[in-house]
Amino acid sequence: MILRALAVLVVLLLLLAPFSGAGAQTPGTLDPRPLPPLANPADPTLAAKELFGRALAPAPLAARALGSYARGCLAGAVALPVDGPAWQVMRVSRGRNFGHPALVSFLERFAERAVAVTGWPGLLVGDISQPRGGPMMWGHASHQIGLDADVWLMPMPTGGVDRAARETMMAQSVVAASGTDVDPRVWTQAHVRLLELASRAGEVERIFVNPAIKRALCRDVRGDRTWLGKIRPMWGHDYHFHIRLACPPGESGCEPQTPVPPGEGCDASLDWWFSREARTPSRPSTPPRETTLADLPEACRRVLVAQ
Repeated sequence: MILRALAVLVVLLLLLAPFSGAGAQTPGTLDPRPLPPLANPADPTLAAKELFGRALAPAPLAARALGSYARGCLAGAVALPVDGPAWQVMRVSRGRNFGHPALVSFLERFAERAVAVTGWPGLLVGDISQPRGGPMMWGHASHQIGLDADVWLMPMPTGGVDRAARETMMAQSVVAASGTDVDPRVWTQAHVRLLELASRAGEVERIFVNPAIKRALCRDVRGDRTWLGKIRPMWGHDYHFHIRLACPPGESGCEPQTPVPPGEGCDASLDWWFSREARTPSRPSTPPRETTLADLPEACRRVLVAQ
């Protein structure tokens, strides 16, 4: 019951603030404009997203993930290059292609292995984090400490994606209109191989996918199924999957998530996601309070002001 209550809470929060599923499909712009200056950036009641959303460059500090995935910040971020030998960054105008060096290094290696091992013709990478991490103006509850990345469940087109298409092209959902299964016209074994490759990586802590994708994997995967445990159901995520790395070794300021439960995750806990309770949650009468800088680790103040 506790797990179900927590899952309902997550769904409610995501209904109030669009998460990676909806936000990543929002078009970008070919003419990005900076946010206007804040009248009083020292106001203690100011939402932290207003501060971190205006940071345009990484904090010149040693790389550290600070706090939790959904309440923290990032020091010493590096940018994933917008073009690589086996990937392209989408929605470049958002400036969210920054991550912990461990994540950026992983994505570069993973993209090239995906081409070599699974035949996937290149990754289209969505949001990672802001230059200094922290809460975003819109689009995600997590992605705050540089260890989360969205990867489209759509192969990179032959010849790549041009500048305009990066901002406007929409990914195709792999989930059927019913929301209860994958769409056989879109879903392929290449998707399965890509998710398996990511899940088997030791540094990957978990991967979020639409519940229908998890259901299809549980039903269809044969042989060694040990990698299925890291694949976790979450609403949205119908056209992309969300990779989350574990806290880097030795970084005590990074708060780890509760470990993935043992087993494949193909039991009654998955069935709940297709129940009436999960599919039609009630909205709270009042929205949650905005996260302020005081809610984040104290080190995030230093991250914000570092020059």
